[in-house]
Amino acid sequence: MLTLDQNYLQRLMESSPDIIIAVDNEGMIIYYNDGARRNLHYSADEVIGRKIDRIYPTIDEARRVMKALREADDHRISSFETVLRDKDNQQISCAISGSLIFDDAGREIGSIGYARDIRRMRQREQLATCGEIAVSLAHEINNPLETITNNLDLLAREIQGHLSDAEMAVETARLDSIRAGLARVQGIVRRLDEMTRKGVYETRDYLQGRKMADLAPREGEAAPKIAGARPNGAARRDDWALSGMSVLVLDDDVSVVSSLADVLRAERCVVHTATRPSAALGILRNVKIDAVISDVVMPEMDGYEFYMKVKEEWPALPVILMTAYYYDKDHIIKRSRLRGLEAAIFKKPVNPAKLRQVLIGARAHANAPTPPAPPAATATRRA
Repeated sequence: MLTLDQNYLQRLMESSPDIIIAVDNEGMIIYYNDGARRNLHYSADEVIGRKIDRIYPTIDEARRVMKALREADDHRISSFETVLRDKDNQQISCAISGSLIFDDAGREIGSIGYARDIRRMRQREQLATCGEIAVSLAHEINNPLETITNNLDLLAREIQGHLSDAEMAVETARLDSIRAGLARVQGIVRRLDEMTRKGVYETRDYLQGRKMADLAPREGEAAPKIAGARPNGAARRDDWALSGMSVLVLDDDVSVVSSLADVLRAERCVVHTATRPSAALGILRNVKIDAVISDVVMPEMDGYEFYMKVKEEWPALPVILMTAYYYDKDHIIKRSRLRGLEAAIFKKPVNPAKLRQVLIGARAHANAPTPPAPPAATATRRA
Protein backbone atom coordinates (compact mmCIF):
# COMPACT_ATOMS: atom_id res chain seq x y z
CA MET A 1 0.00 0.00 0.00
CA LEU A 2 1.29 3.46 -0.96
CA THR A 3 2.25 5.64 1.98
CA LEU A 4 1.55 9.37 1.64
CA ASP A 5 4.71 10.66 3.23
CA GLN A 6 5.89 14.25 3.11
CA ASN A 7 8.18 13.65 0.14
CA TYR A 8 5.35 12.15 -1.89
CA LEU A 9 3.01 15.04 -1.08
CA GLN A 10 5.78 17.46 -1.99
CA ARG A 11 6.15 15.77 -5.40
CA LEU A 12 2.39 15.93 -5.96
CA MET A 13 2.35 19.66 -5.36
CA GLU A 14 5.46 20.22 -7.41
CA SER A 15 4.10 18.37 -10.46
CA SER A 16 0.66 20.02 -10.38
CA PRO A 17 -0.09 22.02 -13.56
CA ASP A 18 -1.78 24.64 -11.40
CA ILE A 19 0.05 27.56 -9.85
CA ILE A 20 0.81 26.76 -6.19
CA ILE A 21 2.43 29.50 -4.11
CA ALA A 22 2.86 29.79 -0.35
CA VAL A 23 3.87 32.93 1.55
CA ASP A 24 4.84 33.61 5.13
CA ASN A 25 3.05 36.05 7.43
CA GLU A 26 5.11 38.92 6.01
CA GLY A 27 4.06 38.20 2.42
CA MET A 28 7.38 36.64 1.35
CA ILE A 29 7.14 33.77 -1.13
CA ILE A 30 8.40 30.56 0.51
CA TYR A 31 7.07 27.94 -1.94
CA TYR A 32 6.75 28.08 -5.74
CA ASN A 33 5.93 24.94 -7.73
CA ASP A 34 6.68 23.89 -11.31
CA GLY A 35 3.15 24.81 -12.41
CA ALA A 36 3.82 28.37 -11.28
CA ARG A 37 7.10 28.41 -13.18
CA ARG A 38 5.42 27.21 -16.39
CA ASN A 39 2.59 29.74 -16.13
CA LEU A 40 4.42 32.78 -14.79
CA HIS A 41 7.83 32.14 -16.43
CA TYR A 42 9.78 33.13 -13.31
CA SER A 43 12.28 30.61 -12.02
CA ALA A 44 12.06 29.65 -8.36
CA ASP A 45 15.25 31.58 -7.65
CA GLU A 46 13.67 34.74 -9.07
CA VAL A 47 10.68 34.73 -6.71
CA ILE A 48 11.41 32.77 -3.55
CA GLY A 49 12.26 35.23 -0.79
CA ARG A 50 10.56 38.06 -2.70
CA LYS A 51 7.32 39.85 -1.83
CA ILE A 52 4.13 38.31 -3.21
CA ASP A 53 3.29 41.54 -5.05
CA ARG A 54 5.97 40.51 -7.58
CA ILE A 55 3.40 38.25 -9.25
CA TYR A 56 0.47 40.69 -8.99
CA PRO A 57 -0.10 43.67 -11.29
CA THR A 58 -0.51 45.94 -8.24
CA ILE A 59 -0.03 45.73 -4.50
CA ASP A 60 -3.71 46.56 -4.11
CA GLU A 61 -4.69 43.38 -5.97
CA ALA A 62 -2.47 41.28 -3.69
CA ARG A 63 -4.09 42.94 -0.66
CA ARG A 64 -7.58 42.28 -2.07
CA VAL A 65 -6.87 38.53 -2.18
CA MET A 66 -5.45 38.51 1.37
CA LYS A 67 -8.43 40.51 2.61
CA ALA A 68 -10.79 37.92 1.14
CA LEU A 69 -8.88 35.17 2.96
CA ARG A 70 -8.95 36.94 6.32
CA GLU A 71 -12.63 37.89 6.06
CA ALA A 72 -13.84 34.41 5.05
CA ASP A 73 -15.58 32.53 7.86
CA ASP A 74 -13.11 29.62 7.75
CA HIS A 75 -10.24 31.70 6.31
CA ARG A 76 -10.55 29.85 3.02
CA ILE A 77 -11.52 31.00 -0.45
CA SER A 78 -12.58 28.95 -3.45
CA SER A 79 -12.43 30.01 -7.11
CA PHE A 80 -11.77 33.61 -6.13
CA GLU A 81 -11.08 35.51 -9.35
CA THR A 82 -8.01 37.69 -9.56
CA VAL A 83 -5.23 38.68 -11.95
CA LEU A 84 -1.60 37.61 -11.76
CA ARG A 85 1.34 39.07 -13.68
CA ASP A 86 3.98 36.96 -15.41
CA LYS A 87 7.62 37.74 -16.07
CA ASP A 88 6.73 39.32 -19.43
CA ASN A 89 4.33 41.68 -17.65
CA GLN A 90 1.32 39.93 -19.20
CA GLN A 91 -1.78 39.77 -17.04
CA ILE A 92 -3.24 36.31 -16.43
CA SER A 93 -6.83 35.93 -15.28
CA CYS A 94 -6.89 33.29 -12.55
CA ALA A 95 -9.24 31.59 -10.12
CA ILE A 96 -7.59 31.09 -6.71
CA SER A 97 -8.49 28.61 -4.01
CA GLY A 98 -6.48 29.01 -0.85
CA SER A 99 -6.36 29.27 2.90
CA LEU A 100 -4.50 30.89 5.75
CA ILE A 101 -2.00 28.72 7.64
CA PHE A 102 -1.94 28.74 11.47
CA ASP A 103 0.49 27.26 13.98
CA ASP A 104 -0.53 25.05 16.91
CA ALA A 105 -1.21 28.15 19.00
CA GLY A 106 -3.65 29.50 16.39
CA ARG A 107 -1.36 32.27 15.18
CA GLU A 108 -1.38 33.11 11.47
CA ILE A 109 1.97 32.13 9.98
CA GLY A 110 1.25 32.38 6.26
CA SER A 111 -1.04 31.33 3.45
CA ILE A 112 -1.12 29.04 0.44
CA GLY A 113 -2.94 29.50 -2.83
CA TYR A 114 -3.78 27.26 -5.76
CA ALA A 115 -4.40 29.34 -8.89
CA ARG A 116 -5.67 28.18 -12.27
CA ASP A 117 -5.32 30.13 -15.52
CA ILE A 118 -8.90 30.73 -16.67
CA ARG A 119 -8.17 32.70 -19.84
CA ARG A 120 -9.15 29.85 -22.14
CA MET A 121 -12.30 29.22 -20.16
CA ARG A 122 -13.14 32.93 -20.34
CA GLN A 123 -12.49 32.86 -24.08
CA ARG A 124 -14.88 29.93 -24.51
CA GLU A 125 -17.49 31.80 -22.50
CA GLN A 126 -16.93 34.92 -24.59
CA LEU A 127 -17.29 32.91 -27.80
CA ALA A 128 -20.48 31.28 -26.53
CA THR A 129 -21.88 34.71 -25.66
CA CYS A 130 -20.77 36.07 -29.02
CA GLY A 131 -22.50 33.17 -30.72
CA GLU A 132 -25.77 34.03 -29.02
CA ILE A 133 -25.33 37.72 -29.87
CA ALA A 134 -24.42 36.92 -33.48
CA VAL A 135 -27.59 34.88 -33.98
CA SER A 136 -29.72 37.60 -32.42
CA LEU A 137 -28.02 40.42 -34.32
CA ALA A 138 -28.36 38.63 -37.65
CA HIS A 139 -32.11 38.44 -37.12
CA GLU A 140 -32.70 41.79 -35.44
CA ILE A 141 -30.44 43.84 -37.72
CA ASN A 142 -30.85 42.12 -41.06
CA ASN A 143 -34.63 42.41 -40.97
CA PRO A 144 -34.54 46.24 -40.73
CA LEU A 145 -31.81 46.22 -43.38
CA GLU A 146 -34.20 44.28 -45.60
CA THR A 147 -36.77 47.05 -45.23
CA ILE A 148 -34.20 49.76 -45.93
CA THR A 149 -32.85 47.92 -48.98
CA ASN A 150 -36.30 47.36 -50.44
CA ASN A 151 -37.26 50.99 -50.04
CA LEU A 152 -33.90 52.10 -51.40
CA ASP A 153 -34.54 50.02 -54.51
CA LEU A 154 -37.97 51.58 -54.93
CA LEU A 155 -36.59 55.08 -54.41
CA ALA A 156 -33.86 54.53 -57.02
CA ARG A 157 -36.50 53.44 -59.52
CA GLU A 158 -38.74 56.39 -58.82
CA ILE A 159 -36.12 59.07 -59.41
CA GLN A 160 -35.06 57.64 -62.75
CA GLY A 161 -36.55 59.60 -65.60
CA HIS A 162 -37.63 62.49 -63.35
CA LEU A 163 -34.29 64.22 -62.86
CA SER A 164 -31.75 65.92 -65.07
CA ASP A 165 -28.39 64.26 -65.62
CA ALA A 166 -26.75 66.61 -63.10
CA GLU A 167 -29.45 66.00 -60.50
CA MET A 168 -29.30 62.27 -61.15
CA ALA A 169 -25.55 62.25 -60.56
CA VAL A 170 -26.01 63.93 -57.15
CA GLU A 171 -28.82 61.61 -56.06
CA THR A 172 -26.99 58.52 -57.30
CA ALA A 173 -24.00 59.50 -55.16
CA ARG A 174 -26.29 59.84 -52.14
CA LEU A 175 -27.90 56.46 -52.80
CA ASP A 176 -24.47 54.86 -53.18
CA SER A 177 -23.46 56.37 -49.83
CA ILE A 178 -26.50 54.77 -48.19
CA ARG A 179 -25.68 51.45 -49.83
CA ALA A 180 -22.09 51.68 -48.55
CA GLY A 181 -23.37 52.28 -45.01
CA LEU A 182 -25.72 49.31 -45.27
CA ALA A 183 -22.88 47.14 -46.57
CA ARG A 184 -20.72 48.15 -43.61
CA VAL A 185 -23.42 47.18 -41.12
CA GLN A 186 -23.81 43.84 -42.90
CA GLY A 187 -20.06 43.35 -42.78
CA ILE A 188 -19.97 43.90 -39.02
CA VAL A 189 -22.69 41.33 -38.40
CA ARG A 190 -20.99 38.89 -40.75
CA ARG A 191 -17.64 39.42 -39.00
CA LEU A 192 -19.17 38.61 -35.61
CA ASP A 193 -20.74 35.48 -37.04
CA GLU A 194 -17.43 34.35 -38.58
CA MET A 195 -15.58 35.04 -35.34
CA THR A 196 -17.83 32.78 -33.31
CA ARG A 197 -17.92 29.98 -35.87
CA LYS A 198 -14.12 29.96 -36.29
CA GLY A 199 -13.68 29.96 -32.52
CA VAL A 200 -11.36 32.96 -32.44
CA TYR A 201 -12.40 35.84 -30.20
CA GLU A 202 -10.37 38.83 -31.35
CA THR A 203 -10.12 42.10 -29.45
CA ARG A 204 -8.49 45.50 -29.82
CA ASP A 205 -7.74 48.31 -27.39
CA TYR A 206 -10.13 51.24 -27.24
CA LEU A 207 -9.12 52.75 -23.88
CA GLN A 208 -6.01 52.16 -21.81
CA GLY A 209 -6.40 48.76 -20.21
CA ARG A 210 -9.76 48.11 -21.86
CA LYS A 211 -10.57 46.05 -24.90
CA MET A 212 -13.43 45.67 -27.34
CA ALA A 213 -14.39 42.92 -29.77
CA ASP A 214 -12.59 43.52 -33.07
CA LEU A 215 -15.40 43.59 -35.64
CA ALA A 216 -13.67 45.95 -38.07
CA PRO A 217 -13.53 44.65 -41.67
CA ARG A 218 -10.19 43.14 -42.65
CA GLU A 219 -8.03 44.90 -45.22
CA GLY A 220 -8.88 43.71 -48.71
CA GLU A 221 -12.10 42.04 -47.55
CA ALA A 222 -14.87 42.48 -50.10
CA ALA A 223 -17.89 44.33 -48.74
CA PRO A 224 -21.33 42.78 -49.20
CA LYS A 225 -23.09 44.14 -52.24
CA ILE A 226 -26.34 46.04 -51.77
CA ALA A 227 -28.48 45.99 -54.87
CA GLY A 228 -29.42 49.18 -56.62
CA ALA A 229 -31.91 49.97 -59.33
CA ARG A 230 -31.38 48.67 -62.83
CA PRO A 231 -29.11 51.04 -64.71
CA ASN A 232 -31.55 51.65 -67.51
CA GLY A 233 -34.72 53.38 -66.40
CA ALA A 234 -36.57 52.62 -69.60
CA ALA A 235 -38.79 49.55 -69.57
CA ARG A 236 -37.65 46.61 -71.68
CA ARG A 237 -39.69 43.73 -72.92
CA ASP A 238 -38.42 41.41 -70.17
CA ASP A 239 -38.77 44.04 -67.42
CA TRP A 240 -42.25 42.87 -66.60
CA ALA A 241 -41.56 39.14 -66.61
CA LEU A 242 -43.40 38.91 -63.28
CA SER A 243 -46.44 40.93 -64.39
CA GLY A 244 -49.65 39.40 -63.08
CA MET A 245 -47.85 36.79 -60.93
CA SER A 246 -49.69 36.23 -57.65
CA VAL A 247 -47.19 36.09 -54.77
CA LEU A 248 -47.77 35.49 -51.07
CA VAL A 249 -45.21 37.08 -48.72
CA LEU A 250 -45.00 35.66 -45.19
CA ASP A 251 -42.78 37.19 -42.48
CA ASP A 252 -43.45 38.01 -38.83
CA ASP A 253 -41.72 41.39 -39.31
CA VAL A 254 -44.36 43.82 -40.60
CA SER A 255 -41.83 46.21 -42.14
CA VAL A 256 -40.20 43.38 -44.12
CA VAL A 257 -43.57 42.23 -45.42
CA SER A 258 -44.63 45.75 -46.37
CA SER A 259 -41.40 46.75 -48.14
CA LEU A 260 -41.01 43.44 -49.95
CA ALA A 261 -44.60 43.68 -51.11
CA ASP A 262 -43.89 47.16 -52.50
CA VAL A 263 -40.87 45.85 -54.42
CA LEU A 264 -42.94 43.05 -55.94
CA ARG A 265 -45.80 45.39 -56.81
CA ALA A 266 -43.27 47.56 -58.63
CA GLU A 267 -42.65 44.44 -60.73
CA ARG A 268 -46.42 44.38 -61.42
CA CYS A 269 -47.00 41.32 -59.22
CA VAL A 270 -50.27 40.75 -57.39
CA VAL A 271 -49.13 40.56 -53.76
CA HIS A 272 -50.80 39.06 -50.69
CA THR A 273 -49.19 39.35 -47.27
CA ALA A 274 -49.31 37.58 -43.92
CA THR A 275 -47.36 37.87 -40.68
CA ARG A 276 -48.36 34.47 -39.26
CA PRO A 277 -48.26 31.03 -40.91
CA SER A 278 -51.90 30.33 -40.01
CA ALA A 279 -52.99 33.50 -41.83
CA ALA A 280 -50.86 32.54 -44.84
CA LEU A 281 -52.48 29.11 -45.01
CA GLY A 282 -55.89 30.79 -44.87
CA ILE A 283 -54.97 32.96 -47.87
CA LEU A 284 -53.73 29.93 -49.80
CA ARG A 285 -57.05 28.15 -49.26
CA ASN A 286 -59.02 31.08 -50.63
CA VAL A 287 -56.84 32.76 -53.27
CA LYS A 288 -54.92 31.41 -56.27
CA ILE A 289 -51.23 31.92 -55.52
CA ASP A 290 -48.37 31.33 -57.98
CA ALA A 291 -45.49 31.41 -55.48
CA VAL A 292 -44.86 31.80 -51.75
CA ILE A 293 -41.96 33.70 -50.15
CA SER A 294 -41.65 32.73 -46.49
CA ASP A 295 -39.40 33.59 -43.57
CA VAL A 296 -37.70 30.73 -41.68
CA VAL A 297 -38.06 31.77 -38.01
CA MET A 298 -41.67 32.59 -37.17
CA PRO A 299 -44.24 32.13 -34.42
CA GLU A 300 -46.60 29.11 -34.58
CA MET A 301 -44.24 27.06 -36.78
CA ASP A 302 -40.85 27.33 -38.45
CA GLY A 303 -40.21 27.52 -42.18
CA TYR A 304 -39.86 23.74 -42.57
CA GLU A 305 -43.15 23.01 -40.84
CA PHE A 306 -44.89 25.66 -42.94
CA TYR A 307 -43.31 24.32 -46.12
CA MET A 308 -44.46 20.78 -45.35
CA LYS A 309 -48.05 21.97 -44.75
CA VAL A 310 -48.00 23.82 -48.09
CA LYS A 311 -46.62 20.77 -49.90
CA GLU A 312 -49.29 18.60 -48.33
CA GLU A 313 -52.16 20.69 -49.76
CA TRP A 314 -50.52 22.29 -52.83
CA PRO A 315 -47.72 19.95 -53.99
CA ALA A 316 -46.87 21.96 -57.13
CA LEU A 317 -46.82 25.42 -55.53
CA PRO A 318 -43.31 26.97 -55.55
CA VAL A 319 -42.07 28.00 -52.09
CA ILE A 320 -39.03 30.20 -51.48
CA LEU A 321 -37.58 30.38 -47.97
CA MET A 322 -35.59 33.42 -46.83
CA THR A 323 -33.69 33.96 -43.62
CA ALA A 324 -31.91 36.80 -41.82
CA TYR A 325 -29.34 34.34 -40.48
CA TYR A 326 -25.97 33.69 -42.08
CA TYR A 327 -26.23 29.93 -41.94
CA ASP A 328 -28.91 27.27 -41.54
CA LYS A 329 -28.32 26.74 -37.82
CA ASP A 330 -31.36 24.49 -37.29
CA HIS A 331 -31.12 22.77 -40.70
CA ILE A 332 -34.57 24.10 -41.58
CA ILE A 333 -33.61 24.96 -45.15
CA LYS A 334 -31.56 21.79 -45.59
CA ARG A 335 -34.49 19.61 -44.53
CA SER A 336 -36.83 21.58 -46.77
CA ARG A 337 -34.53 21.16 -49.74
CA LEU A 338 -34.53 17.42 -49.22
CA ARG A 339 -38.31 17.59 -49.58
CA GLY A 340 -38.16 19.59 -52.82
CA LEU A 341 -37.91 23.24 -51.72
CA GLU A 342 -37.94 25.53 -54.78
CA ALA A 343 -35.27 28.00 -53.60
CA ALA A 344 -33.67 29.54 -50.53
CA ILE A 345 -32.19 32.98 -49.97
CA PHE A 346 -29.76 33.55 -47.11
CA LYS A 347 -28.52 36.69 -45.47
CA LYS A 348 -31.17 39.34 -45.59
CA PRO A 349 -31.39 41.97 -46.93
CA VAL A 350 -32.55 40.11 -50.02
CA ASN A 351 -31.14 41.41 -53.28
CA PRO A 352 -34.29 42.50 -55.21
CA ALA A 353 -32.69 41.57 -58.51
CA LYS A 354 -31.84 38.09 -57.23
CA LEU A 355 -35.34 37.62 -55.85
CA ARG A 356 -36.74 38.67 -59.22
CA GLN A 357 -34.68 36.01 -60.99
CA VAL A 358 -35.73 33.34 -58.50
CA LEU A 359 -39.39 34.19 -59.07
CA ILE A 360 -38.92 34.19 -62.85
CA GLY A 361 -37.43 30.72 -62.54
CA ALA A 362 -40.29 29.55 -60.31
CA ARG A 363 -42.84 30.90 -62.80
CA ALA A 364 -41.10 29.26 -65.75
CA HIS A 365 -40.92 25.96 -63.87
CA ALA A 366 -44.62 26.12 -62.99
CA ASN A 367 -45.60 26.91 -66.60
CA ALA A 368 -43.37 24.26 -68.16
CA PRO A 369 -45.41 21.66 -70.08
CA THR A 370 -45.72 18.32 -68.34
CA PRO A 371 -43.80 15.71 -70.33
CA PRO A 372 -46.04 13.01 -71.79
CA ALA A 373 -46.14 9.75 -69.92
CA PRO A 374 -44.17 6.96 -71.57
CA PRO A 375 -46.33 4.46 -73.48
CA ALA A 376 -47.38 1.47 -71.49
CA ALA A 377 -45.35 -1.62 -72.23
CA THR A 378 -47.24 -4.43 -73.98
CA ALA A 379 -46.47 -8.08 -73.46
CA THR A 380 -45.74 -10.26 -76.53
CA ARG A 381 -47.37 -13.62 -76.40
CA ARG A 382 -45.21 -16.49 -77.53
CA ALA A 383 -46.52 -18.70 -80.24
